[in-house]
Parts: sequence; structure tokens; C-alpha cells
Amino acid sequence: MSFDEKNEIENFIRLLSKLPGLGPRSGRRAALEIIKKQDQLLNPLKESFVEISEKIVFCDNCNNIDVISPCSICSDNRRDPSIICVVEEISDLWAIERAGAIKGYYHILGGVLNALDGIGPDQLHINKLIKRINEFEVTEVILALSATIDGQTTMHYLSDLLKDHKIRISKLAHGIPIGGELDYLDDGTLMQAILSRTNAD
Repeated sequence: MSFDEKNEIENFIRLLSKLPGLGPRSGRRAALEIIKKQDQLLNPLKESFVEISEKIVFCDNCNNIDVISPCSICSDNRRDPSIICVVEEISDLWAIERAGAIKGYYHILGGVLNALDGIGPDQLHINKLIKRINEFEVTEVILALSATIDGQTTMHYLSDLLKDHKIRISKLAHGIPIGGELDYLDDGTLMQAILSRTNAD
């Protein structure tokens, strides 16, 4: 079957194919499955997309997504306010939360430093992090960044930036493979890396 550029089915497949982990072939299979199961998948997905597009917000504190701001994590007063765990993306926060190893709060940078892509400190939520550290009694910042070149570059930049704040600056322990991204690690490896964190040089 051939589709023209304005065909709704082909457009649906094209959009699905842009999702992480899906290509044109996987997108086509997923689209067909969703369309075939309208009552179980298509209609509930349609309603969910409408709801989430209307209700989703970014947390004013940590940049997480939720339906409230501050988010449910930042609003949890059972957490330790002296600890901020810095991560690259929302998916990294979710991965660490699954492991259940952090009892403090989070700060999402929104990426890592990358000169080739034009991502410098001003493109990340670094100023907001400094403001949070200055306003609250933070004693430790955990730099939970991926073990990629850009992740390590960002970690060293933040370590230098925070070294005069008289707080402990720690990083995840070895056990995360070089080139590894947090969202793809199993919970046990991630838990051990957090519990065995060391000072960032």
C-alpha cells in the first residue's frame, strides 16, 4: 500500500517512528497494532495525549515534569533538603528514583556541555542550581552524570564552579560503564554506584 504525504495513517507512522527505540519498520508495526485495537489502545491513547498536553508542567525548582509545580518530589518534606542530586535529563531522575537510593532532592540540568552542538553553561539550568544551593542549607551535591565525555566534562565544570561553596561534591562510583547512560542501567548497578559515590576531583 502506498501513502501520499497527507495521508493520516502515514503521518501517524512517521510520528511514531521518531520515538526513541522505534524506526520506520517498528513504527509501522506499532501503528498497525494501535489502529487494530481502537478500544483498548487508540481511544485511550488519544484521551491520554489530550490530558497530558493540557496538564503537564515543568517544576519551577528542579525542572522535572509533573502535573503540579513544585513537583511531587520537591513537595515531599520527608526528603533530606541538604542533598541535591544533579542529573542530565528527566529520564535519569526516574532511573535513580527507581533504585530508591537518593533521599534528597534533584536538579535536572537539561543536558550536558557540548561545544560542537553549541551547548554551553547558559543553555543548561546551572544558574538555577547555584541559586538553590545558596538559598538552602545544602551540604552535598551529587553529580550523577553519565560516564560519557560530555558528561564528565560537565561534571568537572560543575566541580570547579562549586568548589568554593564549602559543600561536599560527590560523583557516582565506578561500576557505570564508560559511555553508559543512566536510563539503561539495571537498578542494582545504579544503586551500588550511588551508595559507593566518591568525591569529585
